Amino acid sequence: MTTSVVSVTVDLVLLTIRQGALQALLIRRGIEPYLGKWALPGGFVLPDEDLDEAAARELREETGLDPRTGHFEQLATYGAPGRDPRGRVVTIAYLALLPDLPSPVAGSDAAGAAWRPVDDIEAGDLAFDHDRILADGIERARAKLEYTPLATAFCPPEFTVAELRQVYETVWRTRLDPRNFHRKVTGAEGFVEATGGTVIRERGRPAQLFRRGPAALLHPPLLRSGQV
Repeated sequence: MTTSVVSVTVDLVLLTIRQGALQALLIRRGIEPYLGKWALPGGFVLPDEDLDEAAARELREETGLDPRTGHFEQLATYGAPGRDPRGRVVTIAYLALLPDLPSPVAGSDAAGAAWRPVDDIEAGDLAFDHDRILADGIERARAKLEYTPLATAFCPPEFTVAELRQVYETVWRTRLDPRNFHRKVTGAEGFVEATGGTVIRERGRPAQLFRRGPAALLHPPLLRSGQV
């Protein structure tokens, strides 16, 4: 009986909101396989690393971004035979929700790195099975916005309710009633906390500033299926 060698990689689904759109960070591969094709950031796990360490290292090496910025969690494991032409490779995907960041700097084996609107990424655009991984990450983000306060991960430390609503509208691709949204957000225990400050955005009136509260789950949740 023969045994095959299994390699382990990490892949990163990094999402932010830029220019009014939900965008994902992609790298253009500088080596084979899929030379020149866009892909999710990632790479092989080194012998002395655990998975979280490998994901953090790949984030720094391929994009120049700090893994401590925003929300970072393990997404799923992908191990279909043939998903990588180099052999039997199992990958552990991570999901990060990040506030608006400057353009990334490519490094390591990446020929380039860029934020791209997720609505502009079509099936077959990405190397390996990264189309599926990206789609899973986007759906995880959309679902988590329903029952956790992670929408604030796309916001600066202090934000208005209108800015938070824009996050929901962008990620969910829908329009929400401003008054109902304000009522539900401020009525959800521990979701947001008033800072005591105000800000004027462009031609508007002074708006109250908030920060993320201590809640880990939203009660009640903000459901996509209903009108907030």
